[in-house]
Amino acid sequence: MRPTDHQNPQSLDQLVEALRCLPGVGPKSALRMAYHLLQRDRAGAQTLANALDHALQRVGHCQLCNTFSESAICPLCASSTRDKHLLCVVEMPTDLMMMELTHSYNGMYFVLMGRLSPLDGIGPKEINLDKLIKRAQDGIVNEVILATNYTNEGEATAHYISELLKSRDVSVSRIARGLPMGGEIEYVDSGTLSMALLGRKSC
Repeated sequence: MRPTDHQNPQSLDQLVEALRCLPGVGPKSALRMAYHLLQRDRAGAQTLANALDHALQRVGHCQLCNTFSESAICPLCASSTRDKHLLCVVEMPTDLMMMELTHSYNGMYFVLMGRLSPLDGIGPKEINLDKLIKRAQDGIVNEVILATNYTNEGEATAHYISELLKSRDVSVSRIARGLPMGGEIEYVDSGTLSMALLGRKSC
């Protein structure tokens, strides 16, 4: 058999293809991961498989803020100590976590689970804007704070949401540009994020 005739087992190829669904993982990286799991860490591979299966079975979305949750209403939304008159809109759960680290905000959240990106086929429906509009008009929320990232897509998302909400007489503000242009909330230090939140302005 010539070297070029070698083929991986079908199950291995399927594992490699499955690993490629992860962001930033190409064919070579996926193959290295698969080899490592099968040759060096089968126990770790089994733990990973079990954890994935458990998460898929148990984790859904909070009915109010749309973040990941094992219950219909997440603990943050169920808290009696949060200011329900403020609603902060972020792109991802990681952004919510960073906002909480600032200790500068005690309101509620709505997690879009993405941002508008027409080239990638991500429109208003994909980021749950209908659900956001309904939440913002629940008669409790007084102000919606847009805390999407200061990227092109994040800015476009904030502008789109702002126009939708202002047309419905909802008070809207945008976190100040304490964040660097092109920066993402997940990677910003909590002090900078805190200043951006405290220095927000009306849209």
